[in-house]
Amino acid sequence: MSEEKTITVTSPLLPDLKEFEKYLEDIWSRKWLTNNGFYHRELEKALSGYLGVPYLSLFTNGTLPLITALQALRITGEVITTPYSFVATTHSIWWNGIKPVFVDVDEETGNIDPEKIEAAITPRTTAIMPVHVYGTPCDTKRIKEIADKYGLKVIYDAAHAFGVKVNGKSILEEGDISTLSFHATKVYNTVEGGALVCRDEATKRRIDYLKNFGFADEVTVVAPGINSKMDEIRAAYGLLNLRQADRAIESRKSTANKYRDGLKDVPGLRWLCDIDGVRHNYSYFPLFVDEEKFGMSRDELYARLKEHNILGRRYFYPLISEFSTYRGLESAAPENLPVAHRLASSVICLPMYAFMEDSDVERVIECVRCGK
Repeated sequence: MSEEKTITVTSPLLPDLKEFEKYLEDIWSRKWLTNNGFYHRELEKALSGYLGVPYLSLFTNGTLPLITALQALRITGEVITTPYSFVATTHSIWWNGIKPVFVDVDEETGNIDPEKIEAAITPRTTAIMPVHVYGTPCDTKRIKEIADKYGLKVIYDAAHAFGVKVNGKSILEEGDISTLSFHATKVYNTVEGGALVCRDEATKRRIDYLKNFGFADEVTVVAPGINSKMDEIRAAYGLLNLRQADRAIESRKSTANKYRDGLKDVPGLRWLCDIDGVRHNYSYFPLFVDEEKFGMSRDELYARLKEHNILGRRYFYPLISEFSTYRGLESAAPENLPVAHRLASSVICLPMYAFMEDSDVERVIECVRCGK
């Protein structure tokens, strides 16, 4: 085992501690820790402005917005989704008593393949839940065409897509609802947290009821809601972190370009390229390893990096459809998901985070190149 320092797959973006202490002092003086407090309201406004969306509701984590989105739109029956994501995507469907239906993904992006969606639609289908994988925008135009044709709702899991824009427009404005995660591993974080973005004031009001036990006022409960409100401490932390979001994304872009340049002549490796008109956030740097051309399998490369104290992540592996909870579903059969299986067996995400030291980037590149 190498004695060099450990390079983790990610590292959290942290606000200035002295500034955070000032915010904490103010919270202490206000004695209002949760339930739509001052900093909660300020962060909702600040994020709406930064992201360019009209209606945003804060949550205590990134999973509850997905669960609540399905509740808010009264989704039932079956929801078409992707097996190539973090398990929370499908768990949110299951928790609502809805059947997830998996379809295969696009070879280049890992996003749900729109051309596979129509064949999966049944009379019980009520919605589509795609994921902007690694922050790369889905084919939202084609998905909308299908949804409109069959009268389906579209809920985008945009956990990876903070700040992503297409031709100047926020990707979060696509579909009926989009959800975000502000987990510590994300481009922007509130330690734990998340948000739900919707199109109109009435939906925002219903969402706000649902995340506060269903209370519409002091004596009226309008729905079987849940407690998923963000507290003042994390909201204040989030306000400070938002100040450095643009710099963080630019730093990630620089790291991505260093990886691309340092590995460009290595056969058997593929990564995601920037798309014209898209403002990317560089949330991850996935490598897809062709074992025959690279001369080493993905798992062998993963082990080699680990031996040198470099922690990559096989993300997403295994597929959601491979977990015991979902393996018995007809749509989870491997023969239905060949592309997703191919990506899951070849992907490794290299360390990626804001303000990563150049020497660490070079160490990762060298280790990958020597693996060849």
